Amino acid sequence: MMNTTHAAMGVTLAAPLAVVAPEFAPAAALAGLAGGVFPDLDLLSGQHRRTLHFPVYYGVAGLAAGGVALVAPTTWTIAVAFFLLSAALHCVTDAAGGGLELRPWEATDDRGVYVHPAGRWTPPRRWIRYDGAPEDLLLAGLLSLPGLLVFDGTIRALTVLGLAVSVVYVAVRKRLPDVETRFLR
Repeated sequence: MMNTTHAAMGVTLAAPLAVVAPEFAPAAALAGLAGGVFPDLDLLSGQHRRTLHFPVYYGVAGLAAGGVALVAPTTWTIAVAFFLLSAALHCVTDAAGGGLELRPWEATDDRGVYVHPAGRWTPPRRWIRYDGAPEDLLLAGLLSLPGLLVFDGTIRALTVLGLAVSVVYVAVRKRLPDVETRFLR
């Protein structure tokens, strides 16, 4: 999935707080957005979906942080919980997409997300065929609705920016491997 889809997922995760605890909702939404984006920083390491993708560890840490936030709700405890839970959701949902090949629409790679405690890769499910597929844009659009309708200010602006980036990325996605190949020569 696109990083923008994961970011919108993190904001959506925080949207119920707008009703339950509105004083914490903006911080939770920003932390959810950041947690949704964070795992993909491992693209820079050459070990994508392995170096910063920890579906189990983020999940356990997120549940623990969520427990702390329930007992001692502060902006920071809630932000940490939403960051970790959103990062976990990112990692789990990456397995719903394609593999790690340069042209994931060719479906030649069997690596979805690395599960560290198990010491193995989960296979890609390809429900979202590849990052930047039309169905990925549709999902990003649906997941952006809470960012557009529930929040205002910075969160709404970031959601609009994320949607704009998503549209451009989907428009050029299938051309990117050729550009990358030429660039590396």
